[in-house]
Amino acid sequence: MKELRIRVLAGVFVVAGVLAWAGARLWNSVGSLPSVPLAAPVVLALIAVILLATALSIRARLKAQRERVPGAKGVDPMMAARAVVFGQASALVAALVAGMYGGTGVFLLEYLDVPARRDQAIYAGSSVVAGIAVIAAALFMERVCKLPDDEDDDHPGAASAA
Repeated sequence: MKELRIRVLAGVFVVAGVLAWAGARLWNSVGSLPSVPLAAPVVLALIAVILLATALSIRARLKAQRERVPGAKGVDPMMAARAVVFGQASALVAALVAGMYGGTGVFLLEYLDVPARRDQAIYAGSSVVAGIAVIAAALFMERVCKLPDDEDDDHPGAASAA
């Protein structure tokens, strides 16, 4: 399984942000811009909390298993793999959603004098922050569940001479 790359997540964020900004400008010129739901930052924050709680639980169980604590509950490898895949998928979606709300928020900065648009800009900004929290929690989950490197790779004598 490949690790998440920050460059890919940043690229998704930027492309989604630019497209959302352009779409918001276009949509606003033809009619009324749809509102940013209050549930967006709440749901993203909830996903970040779930990812963080899962990562902390797995980390504690791995530590207890490593220290051979009596009665320690081990970590099922499939459960850890599923947690990592959930984290990676959540990070990609969070980068997309955060970029989308970031672009919309940048567009809404022009209309901060209108109270309704100001609230929408705050919701969009909160969504970006919550999206970044999801990405951070997913990266932490990936780090917790990472397998140790193969020990033979560290020894220079292990490589075949060419």
